Amino acid sequence: MSHMIANKEKLLLRIKKIKGQLNGIEKALGQEKDCFKILQQISASRGAIQSLMSEVLDGHIKEHLGSHVSDEQRETEIANLALLLKTYLR
Repeated sequence: MSHMIANKEKLLLRIKKIKGQLNGIEKALGQEKDCFKILQQISASRGAIQSLMSEVLDGHIKEHLGSHVSDEQRETEIANLALLLKTYLR
């Protein structure tokens, strides 16, 4: 979890930006803005969430699957990640 703590401020800033994007979508829908602009905002939000996922996943893999981890722990982490990715990619 040290990888999360080290990047905590950076990750929280990303989440705040994502919240802003989602609030913008909500506002645009409420104001019945042009659907193409709403779709662009949704696409940008999805990209931001995927980028956040990628960054956290990268840190997780390095921290929990590195050479300092026992074979048993590594097998458990691989199983957990496989399950996570199956649900994320649906």
